[in-house]
Amino acid sequence: MNINEIQTPFYVVYEDRLRSNLELISEVRRRAGVDVIMAFKANALWRTFGIVREYCRNSTASSLNELRLGREFLGGEVHSYCPAYTSATIDEYIAGSSHITFNSLGQYVRFADKVREARRRGHDISPGLRVNPRCSVIETDIYNPALPGSRFGVGATELSGGLPEGIEGLHFHALCESDSFALERVLAAFEEQFGHLLPQLKWVNMGGGHLMTREGYDIEHLISMLTDFRRRHPNLKVILEPGSAFTWRTGDLITSVVDTVENDGVPTAIVDVSFACHMPDTLEMPYKPAITESVPEGQGEPWRLGGNSCLSGDYMGDWYFSETLEAGQRLTLEDMNHYTTVKTTMFNGIQHPDIVLCHSDGRCEYLRRFTYDDYKNRMS
Repeated sequence: MNINEIQTPFYVVYEDRLRSNLELISEVRRRAGVDVIMAFKANALWRTFGIVREYCRNSTASSLNELRLGREFLGGEVHSYCPAYTSATIDEYIAGSSHITFNSLGQYVRFADKVREARRRGHDISPGLRVNPRCSVIETDIYNPALPGSRFGVGATELSGGLPEGIEGLHFHALCESDSFALERVLAAFEEQFGHLLPQLKWVNMGGGHLMTREGYDIEHLISMLTDFRRRHPNLKVILEPGSAFTWRTGDLITSVVDTVENDGVPTAIVDVSFACHMPDTLEMPYKPAITESVPEGQGEPWRLGGNSCLSGDYMGDWYFSETLEAGQRLTLEDMNHYTTVKTTMFNGIQHPDIVLCHSDGRCEYLRRFTYDDYKNRMS
């Protein structure tokens, strides 16, 4: 089966692109001497993990479901962080994690005895604290964990008296699809505020948002910066947990025009997918995805795309096309393999796009086809 034989709508993942990203990430890990682990919050498509596992076996989890996914399908270390563990979840987190990060001093105090007991029984789990260096480098507030009043992490003033007994690592996360120079700013703030604590620790987790697979990202600067940090702090294991970098530009969403309408001079092509249901980050982030078949502004007709749900705001525009759009035309919404399938909904009961993997030889296969039962069972 080739890609042109598959009925829309469907997400497609390209094996060769995924491997290219994984090879670059592996190069950074090797040359910088750090551990780069996979964050499932950006992509949890476990049917592709057979490929991922060839390059990376360690993962990060922010829920018990992610923890189980990492253990079952990657099989390596699981580094857990949750804004708030509960008495109902903490035992399973401890049992399944190699590292566990607490968001507040209160959380650590509440559960420290459970961690110590697990270690006494021979479970090699390493506890840490999330800290907030209060260095804001993200423009979109909804993704900025360093905003004033943030609920994430312990401030430097709270640790003025030193680290609680038993803490072995610090974790900070302040990036979102950022470059190495943003990391440089955050790292400087982190060392200024928490550097005096680092000689007592075993590891530092620099969180996610390192978009090292994006074209133009300065890989050499990243490697140099990480190498210098490790030279200054030879006692520390350095961990990065990017999400988007693993699956950046590795897949698309293929859709078809099903109707065209025009009101108040605005031409809209209604497609068989939904921005709200199938690409929520385009409205939440927000950003406008590239369309392969479109042309630059001024070289064609402007068109809005309307999603096939009854939500009034389920549309985006404008794109330009060299020819008038008509029902039946296929459109390729690019870069739809990160923060898409993990965020989709079945609002309106709209049919979910299938998920397809295209191998390096051009052969394509279905990884998942959704049915009415998927919608019904979600509602039960």
